[in-house]
Amino acid sequence: MGALPPELKILILNAAGLAVAYLGIYPSMARITLRRLLRQDVVLSVVLLGVAGVMFAGTGTRFSLVVFDTPWWVFTLLTAMVMEWPLFRWFCRRHAIDPFSEDAWHDDD
Repeated sequence: MGALPPELKILILNAAGLAVAYLGIYPSMARITLRRLLRQDVVLSVVLLGVAGVMFAGTGTRFSLVVFDTPWWVFTLLTAMVMEWPLFRWFCRRHAIDPFSEDAWHDDD
C-alpha cells in the first residue's frame, strides 16, 4: 500500500472493517440489539484507530477532508461514521430493528 495516498489507505481500512462487521460479525450475533451493536461498534472503532495509528501516528501526515485538514485519528473516525451510516440503516431495515423502539435496546442478559 506504499503508493496509495494516505486518505485512500484509511478509506480502504474503514471499508474492510465495516464489511467484516456488517456482513460477518453483526449478522452472526445470537440476538441483535442496538446495545450489542454499539458494543461491537466500539470494538471496531478501537481496531480501526489502532491500525491507523500504527500506520500514521507520529508521522505528521495530514488528511484532507476537502474543506480542511485533520490528523489521522479524526479522519479515521469521521470517514468511518459517514461510511457506516448507510450500512447501519440497511442493517436495521434488514433485521427489522427500529432504533427508536425501546425493545431494540434491551439485551435480556
